[in-house]
Amino acid sequence: MKKAWLARSPLERMVIAALAALLGIAGYAWLVQSAERGRAQLRTSVAALRTQAVLLDRQAAEHQLLRAAPATPASPTDLRALVQARADAARLAGLTRIEALDADHVRVVFGAVPFADWLGWVAALQAQHVSLDAARVEALSAPGMVSVTATLARATAR
Repeated sequence: MKKAWLARSPLERMVIAALAALLGIAGYAWLVQSAERGRAQLRTSVAALRTQAVLLDRQAAEHQLLRAAPATPASPTDLRALVQARADAARLAGLTRIEALDADHVRVVFGAVPFADWLGWVAALQAQHVSLDAARVEALSAPGMVSVTATLARATAR
């Protein structure tokens, strides 16, 4: 290889050296530019990760506070209020009476309600840990309409 280099004329050696230097500079510039682009991408992702870490720390602190807080005792009106709120949220027409039998049982009376809507409401209550204890459902003359008297209970009361 040394013989091949020395066999070249001084002008050829200078051109080869200049091309090699130019190729080295271009390679270095490409590496620096690509590193800078990666650095910019990492800078934005680090900022987003820091924001997420702060949020996660806040949520962890709130979680610890909630775990340390004593459970609030349920009042006798809680179940009644829950049933009333679920009926209002479901927009059930025909609710004529909600009566708290005790802290864990409520009796509801619907004068006229669509049967499908009433079933959906009962399913939504089950998601709130309120179960149907007893029910009397009577069909009305209007198609799909029923009259309902039902007793609802907290799932823990059973």
